[in-house]
Amino acid sequence: MTLPLRFYWMLLLRRMPLMMLIVLLCSGLAVFAAFTLPPVYSSMARLQVEAPKITIELGRNTVETEAGEQLQVIEEQLMTRANLLDIAQKYEVFEDIEAMTPDRIVEAMRESTSIRRSSGNNQATLMSISFSASDGSTAAEVVNDYVTLVLEANSFFRRERVENTVSFFAQETDRLADEIDAQSNRIIAFKNANVEALPEDLLYRQDRQSTLQERLSRLEQDRASIVSNRSEMIAVFEATGRLGSTVRRELSPEERRLQDLELELAEARTIYSETNPRLIQIIGQIEQLERSIAGAGPRDEADAENAEPSFLDLQLTEMDQRIQEIDLEIVRINAELEKLARALAATATNSITLERLERDLESIRTRYNTSVNNLNQARMAERVEVNAQGQRISLIEGAVVPQVPSGPPRMKIAAAGVGGGMMLAIGLFVLFELLNQKIRHPNELQSRFNIVPIGVVPHLDTRSERIRRRLLKVVAMLAVIALVPAGLYYVHTEVMPLEIVANKILTRLGLV
Repeated sequence: MTLPLRFYWMLLLRRMPLMMLIVLLCSGLAVFAAFTLPPVYSSMARLQVEAPKITIELGRNTVETEAGEQLQVIEEQLMTRANLLDIAQKYEVFEDIEAMTPDRIVEAMRESTSIRRSSGNNQATLMSISFSASDGSTAAEVVNDYVTLVLEANSFFRRERVENTVSFFAQETDRLADEIDAQSNRIIAFKNANVEALPEDLLYRQDRQSTLQERLSRLEQDRASIVSNRSEMIAVFEATGRLGSTVRRELSPEERRLQDLELELAEARTIYSETNPRLIQIIGQIEQLERSIAGAGPRDEADAENAEPSFLDLQLTEMDQRIQEIDLEIVRINAELEKLARALAATATNSITLERLERDLESIRTRYNTSVNNLNQARMAERVEVNAQGQRISLIEGAVVPQVPSGPPRMKIAAAGVGGGMMLAIGLFVLFELLNQKIRHPNELQSRFNIVPIGVVPHLDTRSERIRRRLLKVVAMLAVIALVPAGLYYVHTEVMPLEIVANKILTRLGLV
């Protein structure tokens, strides 16, 4: 059952002094802190990423990085522990820096440093660096030191990147050149080992094989013809004792005269009659020559018989020599044909192996040409970087010593203290109500025990109980008044300066 609003209003009035005390205490502390915090001076420098003045394709791929990514890398390098400690000790950024631990110094430096980046499509990439300190000159010096580190980091980053690129492509080019030499030597060694079965000589070997086969066929035909003639000559001589028509004997003058007269007689008979004196004269001459030849015939035949065997031997010897030469030529041609057949059989395998070796060589040459081109472009990019013509970070506005403090935001701190005190007072009121389990109203009796009370007698405190309760309130107020400043002092001296804490709280609340 819900309690009436009048009951809550009475509770609020009863606890109003405590709530007002809390509000006043928080407000007083906030106002005191706002107007007693030391002034904070902030100095800022602005940088931009300039587009390259000379564009090189390889430079965009190996040297130029995304502007936002480059700034992020440089920011991480800038906020390293070593840099922050060096700068803090160099300029004695904090008053009690000798008593601060390195971790506290680094944390305080990071809290006092603000780095913002802005970029977008068709927009310049900018970077702003600001630092807050208790002294304006210190803030400006720290920011200028930051800027120097950023510019040096950018220069070193780009120089190292382009030098590494040139070194890499130079080593890659040398390595590929060595691979080309080694692959060329392997191809030469393979060709020397298979000089008789290389694919580029395939057509020559095929033509040579065809020519030798045709010549072998002709030689076999010539040999068969010679062997046949030899056998026929021997058979004729054995059957007749002479070579017959195979050998023509040289005619004597009388025999040639007889042949001429026989021809003349045949012509005369076509013209004259048998009783013609011319025919009778020719016939007489023929008969006389025949008797003369007949008397000399046995000697000539004997000479022919003695000469024929010698002529036959010469013919057979010549034929045998020719057959021997043909046999030797056939053996030589067969040996060469076998060699050509083995070479042709090995040509297919050698062709595949040689194509693979040459393909690997061509692949290495392609990579070598690409590496040489990349090396030339990398060297050109190096020249561009040396002449400061590439993408780089430049200073737009340097840090100056601020004349007016930028903080702390005293009115905002005071307003935050008042608002925080009110919220704390309301929160305590609600917390007390949630934790209080006592029965303070008849409606609570009815809701808890499901009974309707006839009458209610309130609790009456004794004088000692009232005094004890008031003393507890006073002690609690005194403890709050004493402990809150002590806690703030401890935080300011041992944990983090209050101005930094205030800036962080206001930043979280969106007030700065």
